[in-house]
Amino acid sequence: MKKKFLSIILLSFLSVSAFSHNEHYANLNSLEYDLYRNDELIGYHNYFFKKEGINLKVSSILDIKINKLGIDLYKYNLESIEEYEEDQLVKYSSKTQQNKKTKMTNIELDKKNDKLIISGTENQLISPKEYPVGTWWNHEIIQSKAQISAISGRIIEQRVTFLGKEKLNLYGKTYDALRFNFSSSDENLPEKKRMNTDIWYDEKTHIWLKAGFEQTGYWEYRLKSYN
Repeated sequence: MKKKFLSIILLSFLSVSAFSHNEHYANLNSLEYDLYRNDELIGYHNYFFKKEGINLKVSSILDIKINKLGIDLYKYNLESIEEYEEDQLVKYSSKTQQNKKTKMTNIELDKKNDKLIISGTENQLISPKEYPVGTWWNHEIIQSKAQISAISGRIIEQRVTFLGKEKLNLYGKTYDALRFNFSSSDENLPEKKRMNTDIWYDEKTHIWLKAGFEQTGYWEYRLKSYN
């Protein structure tokens, strides 16, 4: 009975998700997240939305610093821009600075061949145009067979599991959240490249509320504010 109930919730969520993400985020200007590692605040990740008719531009900045006794042990910065035309990703670019190492990724829609062309520091690939960039804010990612890494541009085949409905408390606000697990469906991937991330979305607004994953410690994104 419980499995049937959870399936009904998931089907309802997916049915609503059939509408465009532009419609869902029509009144959204920004999303601001705090980033924690082992429950210690280490940075932020903020998204900014700009709408022009049926087109949408999403820019983001992620900044992380881990220090001890005033000395920076780890520094990480990511800046990205996503551009959509009628809900289709047409351009994406990101620059990542990890300590002294720099990575670049660019994606552009080849309209003639209906493919996404991925080029960057680590990968040169061609992707189906339906695969989303794994920036998590767009809830339609739960329906995709794969996502494109926002950092490296690699294609990550994914398995999405609905874990249930939860009450989620963040910064004094309570949300009715739906929790999903995203895992790599390619069993041949080395352990360090496998995805295993829990994502929470608001049941009514579909806003991304939280993310949690293990990677040399437990990391969490927590929605701080939105408008």
